[in-house]
Amino acid sequence: MGKTIDNDQVRRIGVLSRIELSDQQVQTFARQLGRIVEYFDKLNELDTDNVEPMAHALETHNVLADDVPSESLTPDQGLANAPSRDGDFFRVPKVLGDS
Repeated sequence: MGKTIDNDQVRRIGVLSRIELSDQQVQTFARQLGRIVEYFDKLNELDTDNVEPMAHALETHNVLADDVPSESLTPDQGLANAPSRDGDFFRVPKVLGDS
């Protein structure tokens, strides 16, 4: 077995992710993450000397339409379903402190 993920590392990941994990979840995730790391170790055994690096496994193309100006919504149309508005603007709850 290669590198292992221990329970303390899983708890640290949980803290960083701001999620609470039960002891059972910690053990399960440690086992699952350990298997993932082992799989990557196995992939590192492959000979990739003659493989050209790529960003995607499949060739990608831009499928977006041209950006053509068109008529915009009026403020009343754009804000028709807004739960709260202030004139021509969305009203949203304050998310930062009083500063």
